[in-house]
Amino acid sequence: MIRLFKQYVPNAVLLLGLLDLIMLGLAAEAAWSLRASQIGQVPTPFTTRLPQIATFIVVLHIAMVAVGVYGAQALQSLRFATARLLVSVSLGGLAQSALFFLVPTLGLWRSTLLYAMALSVVFLLALRILLGKTLGHQVFKRRIVVLGAGQRAQRLKHLAQRPGAAFVVVGYVSMSEANRVIPEAIARDAIYNLADHVVLLNASEVVLALEERRNALPLKDLLRIKTTGVHVNEISTFLERETGRVDLDSVNPSWLIFSDGFSSSRMLSSAFKRLFDIAASTVLLIVAAPLLLGVAIAIKLESKGPVFYRQRRVGLYNQGFDIVKLRSMRQDAEAPGVAVWAEKDDPRITRIGRIIRKLRIDEIPQAWSVLKGEMSFVGPRPERPQFVDDLEQKLPYYAERHMVKPGITGWAQINYPYGASIEDARQKLEYDLYYAKNYSPFLDLLILLQTVRVVLWPEGAR
Repeated sequence: MIRLFKQYVPNAVLLLGLLDLIMLGLAAEAAWSLRASQIGQVPTPFTTRLPQIATFIVVLHIAMVAVGVYGAQALQSLRFATARLLVSVSLGGLAQSALFFLVPTLGLWRSTLLYAMALSVVFLLALRILLGKTLGHQVFKRRIVVLGAGQRAQRLKHLAQRPGAAFVVVGYVSMSEANRVIPEAIARDAIYNLADHVVLLNASEVVLALEERRNALPLKDLLRIKTTGVHVNEISTFLERETGRVDLDSVNPSWLIFSDGFSSSRMLSSAFKRLFDIAASTVLLIVAAPLLLGVAIAIKLESKGPVFYRQRRVGLYNQGFDIVKLRSMRQDAEAPGVAVWAEKDDPRITRIGRIIRKLRIDEIPQAWSVLKGEMSFVGPRPERPQFVDDLEQKLPYYAERHMVKPGITGWAQINYPYGASIEDARQKLEYDLYYAKNYSPFLDLLILLQTVRVVLWPEGAR
C-alpha cells in the first residue's frame, strides 16, 4: 500500500487510477482531433489545448472517485464497473458543462465534449477488460507472515480471503497458543531462525496476532526480523490500515495512547475546515431554498404538524445542541421523552418522508447547525442523549467519538449502511474512531466525494 495524506491506497488501485488518467487524456485528445478533422481545422500543437484537456481529466476523475469506481465491487465485477463508469462520465460531463459556462476558456467544444465522454467510456472499459483480474493478482498483494495461530490469526485468514484483499498470508507461526485454530501453522520450536524463515517466504510484513501478549512477546525474534528490513506490525494497527476502522476486539488503551493519530497540530486544518463549513453551508442553504420550500409544502399537504422539527443531540465534548430536520414521520411518531430507533419500512414514516430520506433531503436544514458551528459537514453523526447514555455503558471508547465535532456526513455513513442496533452502533463506532484518529483535510474531501455515491445508491437509508 502507498500512504497518501495519512490514508493508505492499495497498489492495484493506485496503478488503475494512474492508467485511468492516461486514458482520459487520450480520450480528450482523440475527441479534439476527430472534431477538428470533421470541420477541416488545421491541427495545432497539443500544448495549446493542455488546460482544457487537464480540466477534463481532473473533473471526470473526481466524478469517478465520487461514485465508487475504485471500490472493491467495481474492481471485481466488470458489470458493476460499467454501471459506475457510465454514471461517473455522465456526472463529469454535466460538471464540465457547468464549468465551461463559468469559465469558457477551460471548456471543450460541446461536440468535442460529447465525443470525449463517449471515448472515455470506451477507453476505460477497454482498459478494465484488458487488465481482467490482473489487478487482483498476488503480484499486487503484500505477502505477510502471521505470528499466532489462534482466533486473531483466523480473523486475518478470513480477511485475506475476501474479494479485493490487498494482502496474502504466506505463513502462520504458532507461538504456543492454548487454543490453536490454524491447522497449517508451523510451531515456533520447529523453526531454527524465524528471521530467515520470513525472508525465505519473501514476506514484506510480519503481523503479531497473539491471543495473550503479557510475557509472551518474542522480542528477540521481532528485533531480528525488523533488522532484515521486513516491516513488523501489531494486529490492531494492521486491521486499522486494511479495514479503515479501529477494531474494538483487538484494541487496548495503550495502543490508542501510543499509536499515531489524534494529532493536536490541527490548528491550520481546523481553521480551513471551519472556513469551508461556513462557505459551504451558506451556499447550500441559499441554493436549496427553492427545494426546501417545495418539500415543505408537500409535507404540509400530506400530514398535520410542523414542517421542521428540532431534536436534541450530543455534540462536541458531550455538549448538547438541537438539530433541525425536515419532518419525515407522523407527528405522533414517538411518545414524549422516549427515543426509538428507526426501523426498515418504518410505518411511522410518511410517503413524502420516505422520498426525502432516500435522497437525504431531510438532512439539508442541518446546514444551519453547521453555520452556527455546532456541527461540521464531515464528522461522526450526532446521536440522541438517550442512545448515548446506553451506548457508553455497552461499548468501549464510545465517549471518544465526541472528541471531534459531529457532522452531516461521515466516514461511517459512507462505509456502513444505516443501523438500528447495538451491533450496528459498534460497527459505526469503529469507523468514527478511525476518522477521529486519522483526520485530515484529504479524508474530509474523500468523504464529501463519496457521499455522492451514498446519495445515488442509498442502500442503507431509512
